[in-house]
Amino acid sequence: MMHPANSSCITESGDGTRGDPEPKDGASESLEHASGKHEPPSAVEPGCQLGHAEEEQVRGNDAASPSQFVPPEGGYGWLVAFAATWCNGSIFGIQNSFGILHVMLAQEYQDPDDQASQFKVAWVGALAMGMIFFCSPVVSMFTDHFGCRKTAVGGAFVAFLGLLSSSFATTLGLRYFTYGVLFGCGSSFAFQPSLVILGHYFRRRLGLANGVVTAASSLFTIALPVLLKKVVGPLGLSRTFQILSLFMLVQSFLALSFRPLIPSAGTGMGSVGPAEDQGSKAGTRWRRGVMKVRKYFNARVFRVATYRVWAFGVATAVLGYMVPYIHLMNFVKEEFGETQKEWVLLVCIGASSGAGRLFFGKVGDLIAGVKKIYLQVASFMTLGLMSMLIPQCRVFEGLMVVCVFMGLCDGCFITIMAPIAFELVGPMRASQAIGYLLGLMAVPMTAGPPIAETQSSFTMYGKGNLINHH
Repeated sequence: MMHPANSSCITESGDGTRGDPEPKDGASESLEHASGKHEPPSAVEPGCQLGHAEEEQVRGNDAASPSQFVPPEGGYGWLVAFAATWCNGSIFGIQNSFGILHVMLAQEYQDPDDQASQFKVAWVGALAMGMIFFCSPVVSMFTDHFGCRKTAVGGAFVAFLGLLSSSFATTLGLRYFTYGVLFGCGSSFAFQPSLVILGHYFRRRLGLANGVVTAASSLFTIALPVLLKKVVGPLGLSRTFQILSLFMLVQSFLALSFRPLIPSAGTGMGSVGPAEDQGSKAGTRWRRGVMKVRKYFNARVFRVATYRVWAFGVATAVLGYMVPYIHLMNFVKEEFGETQKEWVLLVCIGASSGAGRLFFGKVGDLIAGVKKIYLQVASFMTLGLMSMLIPQCRVFEGLMVVCVFMGLCDGCFITIMAPIAFELVGPMRASQAIGYLLGLMAVPMTAGPPIAETQSSFTMYGKGNLINHH
């Protein structure tokens, strides 16, 4: 018996004729049943329900189309912002504190007969950071297809497994996989949705929201070096990885708050009715497959000339971006000996980066449109200049001042990256734009620290960054 809600739905029977929407009498039903033309209720109801669902979907899309969508500018969005803060802080707090982990790894795997041992250890941290950006185009596909919530939860859990398994790894090669690949890939799947989801809840105050998130996450960069050096470090490398894994476990639960609000760009498109599906199933299936691939993995954002210039320019500029976070500790020991507290420099970078993110997030809201790019370019040029000054510092206090300015520039670069993407390609393609940008950044960011290690670290770093940042 047909569901009352679907009794007025016009369906198509197996012979291609239109079914009668009017109720049939008992004789007609018996005759149809005997002739085999009667369509089972289970086959009729889904078709009718699909039709009503599509109508409601179209009406919903018209009411909440991307062009008409207005973010709430707060409310529940601040809970989302807190989850994004924990995500950014956990991932980049651990990454930015790798200089301390690098020293611990170097001590564990130090080989006097192998001159390249430091080079091999540097690849652990560089690979993890590189994978965050290398996986970004794929993360964009997952974010568009599965949504921010599922992607972020899964990524955070994989990152948790990567750090936890690193505590049981006994060889450097195995830590390439557990820390470099697992933690790096998981961090990528957790990090990128935290950038995209803010655009669902903020537009007018998006720069401020990004500033608050990234500034608050800088507290992790300030606190983690102290935690690793004074509290966790004495417990050993294995226990350190286990404690760090708890940060990502917490993030896997916080990411459940990433509820998307902007409707998907492809919603309601490419739908195939029952008759068309029965008539040309193979062709339709192929066409739908092609449409899905083009929808979730397309390069249309590169048709925007300003985006192309911006993306390739940023990718070129980040060759030496990760070098200080990995090699700064060794540089201090070589230049100033064991008398200085080298972890203080990471605290300086973290504190000034937090202040810079909050300040430049607000400044970014005051700069109209794509002119925000000029602010980012200025930060790159200043960062390159500070990079040149690192090997010139002969007193520890001077190095602290340089690190403060580097943190400010870092805060500016990070904070306005997502708002620039939204300005250049719009909210519907922002996920793809951010994904491709981070993907382009992967190779130079991964190669930078090992290359610097082969070129006496900061001698190459100072020269290379001036060229790249200009």
